[in-house]
Amino acid sequence: MNAPPELPTDRYQQRKSRFGRCLTVYGRKTVLEALQAEGVACERLHLAKSNKPAALLDEIEALARAQGAEIVRHERAELARISRHAREDQGVAADLRTPGYRQLAELMPLAPAAGAALLAVDGVTNPQNLGMLIRSAAAGGCQGIVLPRRGGCDICPLVIKASAGTVFRAPLLRCDSLPEALAQLRGCGWKISILDGHARRSLFDPLEDGARVFVLGGETAGVSPAVRELADEHLRIPMANGVESLNVAVTAALVAFRARLGR
Repeated sequence: MNAPPELPTDRYQQRKSRFGRCLTVYGRKTVLEALQAEGVACERLHLAKSNKPAALLDEIEALARAQGAEIVRHERAELARISRHAREDQGVAADLRTPGYRQLAELMPLAPAAGAALLAVDGVTNPQNLGMLIRSAAAGGCQGIVLPRRGGCDICPLVIKASAGTVFRAPLLRCDSLPEALAQLRGCGWKISILDGHARRSLFDPLEDGARVFVLGGETAGVSPAVRELADEHLRIPMANGVESLNVAVTAALVAFRARLGR
């Protein structure tokens, strides 16, 4: 991406890096609740010029201004490019600083500590599942949730609702491509562990020391072939009474608490 002509390159890069650390949310109720959440700070509030006067919008703008946010008014098409959800943004989007939101690339090379564990999401497409997964992983003390922008559900109001607001506190590590991110982590010394119902080893067996990235696959296809090729080990969750699989959020909870107890 080329720098806009009105900004010097170094200033543009600083601005890009600053907002790259922000989580962008959209929708009036979602933005309002985010601005009211503890630990969340608004960097920039985006409003459509076509918005009609409304008490809710006044409240949103007042909260954003109180946090020192930049207020920007856009043409409708421009706001749609920011929210990426023109039919659902309701003329409002916000760039937020949250305690745990990071770009994985900014942390690379990420040297593993003994017993460290990350959870990676591969192809989860249901917003409710993703929200509950984030909530479960955060409850289990997961040190980081690697969440790609491509190949699955993005963070939307339904995800935030299903997470019960945990999205704003969870340690989210965003990346563009999960296979590329896992390859980088593997190169830094992280072991890639795939959750696989057909694996011989159990998640609850004694595991060798070392840092791991536990990969959870999507609802229908499971772990993608590109990610499967990077696996150093396959682990299963033993189940009784003929049950073949668990909801991905339940799996996330088991993995997070297993890793926590292992530490």
